[in-house]
Amino acid sequence: MLTDLYARASMDLADFVETSNPHVAAAFPVSWAGDTHSPRWLDIGREFTEVWHHGSQIRDAVGAGPFSDARWLRAVLQIAMHALPEAYRDVPGRPGLSVAIAITGGASGTWSLQCRNGGWDVGEGGPIEPTTTATMSDEVAWRLFFNALALPQAQSLVRVTGDAALALPLLRARSVIV
Repeated sequence: MLTDLYARASMDLADFVETSNPHVAAAFPVSWAGDTHSPRWLDIGREFTEVWHHGSQIRDAVGAGPFSDARWLRAVLQIAMHALPEAYRDVPGRPGLSVAIAITGGASGTWSLQCRNGGWDVGEGGPIEPTTTATMSDEVAWRLFFNALALPQAQSLVRVTGDAALALPLLRARSVIV
């Protein structure tokens, strides 16, 4: 009965999402992104990451291994990266200051965090000459963003080149409410 209920609720939610305009304001801001107003696509993405990461925790607990489709984890990481501007909000910046985040594994990708107009912006692709580069596996990345790695663990699993102090907010970033 429980799996039937979950399947039904999932279909209803998918139908609702498909009829929603992703670019209008969400009913609730995504707090870990530091937003007071969020686009609906980010709110929907937040919900997806919640379902994905709890499922991954269960899979870890029962020894089932990671989900089979790396595209799901790639989508989770794309959403999770939106926590970085908030994580860096108190880091004084200057034009040209940037952090490259390189993810390896099946959900690989590169993101850049750049200081612009007194704030921090995140986007896909790496900066041309990053001040700092942080490289980690996709398995480390999701655990980092979803509060499953303590700082000492993160420091031992993430390879940092360049200004190591500039990587510290990344290692403390969380894309969940903790």
